[in-house]
Amino acid sequence: MTAAEAGRQPLAVRMRPRALDEVVGQGHLLGPGTPIRQLVDRDVPMSLVLWGPPGTGKTTLATVVSHVTSRRFVEISAVSDGVKRVRAEIDLARRELGMAGRQTVLFVDEVHRFNKAQQDALLPAVENRWVSFIGATTENPFFSVISPLLSRSLLLTLEPLGEDELREVIRRALADERGLDGAVGLDPAAEDHLVRLAGGDARRALTYLEAASLVVDDGAVIDADVLEKAVDRAAVRYDREGDQHYDVISAFIKSIRGSDVDAALHYLARMIEAGEDPRFIARRLIVHASEDVGMADPTALQTAVAAAQAVEFVGLPEARINLAQAVIHLSLAPKSNAVIMAVDGALGDVRKGLAGPVPGHLRDAHYKGAAKIGHGQGYKYAHDHPGGVVRQQYAPDSVDGREYYRPTRHGAESRFTEVLARIRSVLRGAPDR
Repeated sequence: MTAAEAGRQPLAVRMRPRALDEVVGQGHLLGPGTPIRQLVDRDVPMSLVLWGPPGTGKTTLATVVSHVTSRRFVEISAVSDGVKRVRAEIDLARRELGMAGRQTVLFVDEVHRFNKAQQDALLPAVENRWVSFIGATTENPFFSVISPLLSRSLLLTLEPLGEDELREVIRRALADERGLDGAVGLDPAAEDHLVRLAGGDARRALTYLEAASLVVDDGAVIDADVLEKAVDRAAVRYDREGDQHYDVISAFIKSIRGSDVDAALHYLARMIEAGEDPRFIARRLIVHASEDVGMADPTALQTAVAAAQAVEFVGLPEARINLAQAVIHLSLAPKSNAVIMAVDGALGDVRKGLAGPVPGHLRDAHYKGAAKIGHGQGYKYAHDHPGGVVRQQYAPDSVDGREYYRPTRHGAESRFTEVLARIRSVLRGAPDR
């Protein structure tokens, strides 16, 4: 590659470390005796899956391996390459190993994007060590990588870079001849802002720094205003199909359950800003309204359903207001899980086989001949009795007397405690005369 071609590469690519000692962060993976060190220092054949957020060094580590070992390095992108390319590279690796004794590092970027059949194609090469496989993924490999491939590889987890580590990356890029080579400066306030915007992602930090450097003259100092204009705003790390999707929605629901309205609104904003389907958010609110609020505030379900209807009728961006109203209502509502405990308790008994015959007096008696077999005999019509409640067995013998619904003393549900006690005392009390 010529100097001119290298200069046209993105700053993040130009600043990619050439040796393990240049790698910033991930100290837990780079110490003496770690798998990465053995792969580099001792040429030990092994297969690795590198799991971590964007910009934490997965591609960097794979590239360093190619620079400092005598192995062939082959990079495959799961976005653009398929099984044909994978098999061709494996065949070539086998020939190199057999004829020249030269090992191959096969790096598959975004391996989670390969489907099962495509990942299956890697198995013979990994199992027989025809290649040292390195797979990089931003998604939870226990969900996105097939079990046979994962069980044959060491799983290494990369963490987002800390603030001090990001500052080191930024300062190195400002000074290094491969980077900006001192052409521009960065004032402390702008550096602080850049670290915040990066969110632990070194690639993002360098991309934003490069964008800011292009809008100032040589010798100038980038300040916070220049940085904001160049970057516009912080990108939200969120993948609708991956971990962040599940992590954020989990935190969203748990914040509402915990009555932290401010945290709940924060997670709502993250989902909206990241392009999450508002109907998905609305569905979760409807579930939450019954699961975690329930009878403590029966109007919570109405609010959640209304918000879902507003999403359908209005759509974003206006529907963000309706969703926010529902989030605020549910967050501040009194909480009760009595509804879900009740239905799950009943389901548990049914699944245990406690589903005996329906009592004869409750069976369908509308058809001719039902009376001859005793269906409906002895049934007491509740409206004919004071209060509309009469002593009568409704449940099968196997669960008669079970109490699934146990109201709490929270919010509106507190009044149902006494009501339910009176009803149960009638249902199971002295025989009706």
